[in-house]
Amino acid sequence: MNAFLLTAESTTDGIVERDFTVNGVPGVLWSPESGADHAPLVLQAHGGGNHKKHPAMSGRAAHLVRDCGYHVAVLDAPGHGDRPRTEHDERETAALFAARAAGEPEGPIVVRYNDHLAKLAVPEYRALLDALQQLPEIGTDGPVGFWGINMGTAIGVPFVAAEPRITAAVFGQHWPHVLAEYAKRITVPVEFDLQWDDEHISREEGLALFEAFASAEKSLHVNSGKHKELPRFEVESAVRFFARHLGRAVNASA
Repeated sequence: MNAFLLTAESTTDGIVERDFTVNGVPGVLWSPESGADHAPLVLQAHGGGNHKKHPAMSGRAAHLVRDCGYHVAVLDAPGHGDRPRTEHDERETAALFAARAAGEPEGPIVVRYNDHLAKLAVPEYRALLDALQQLPEIGTDGPVGFWGINMGTAIGVPFVAAEPRITAAVFGQHWPHVLAEYAKRITVPVEFDLQWDDEHISREEGLALFEAFASAEKSLHVNSGKHKELPRFEVESAVRFFARHLGRAVNASA
């Protein structure tokens, strides 16, 4: 039995925000103020160096809650947000900054560190899903999606590969090393984002990860621009993708 504890709740512009811990791991759940019974659920994972309430997370959640009537939840990744940093976290972060300062490739360090974090985070996300499906307003009968870019993809690909309850997923912007083997086990619909001028992830590497997914339905969204220049309109595309595969809640506004 997972220990799920609500720690705070507030409502703003029709969105209920509930802070919680599950087995001691902090997270946040956003829901519609009304009409949320047994609505679809989307789990998010944040990017490297960010946290559960980073504007990217809360902004995407707001679209999903308002446009589709969904519940949306995200955890702080190990060593991020309100979670303590270990000596391993400090060493890997220092190695990343040193490589960046020296103009050396960041990929080998990021791939190695993200793989370590994913091994910790995947069971945490499975426990989160178990706990959320025990809430009466969510239940076990609704579809579940996953949305994670960058480090969120590093966590999300092995999570979705291991979790049969996921119906559809949005990924993007990560190296294929390690993840390609997991991607071969994923058959649900996938939308994948890639930056054509990414200074860290080559086009060939990005395309290799997309190609690895075994999904019969998968869409590749390629935009010009560097690693941190993913266009905001891709959020709207992802919301439409989830609405298509998860459906909309009965009382959704759009």
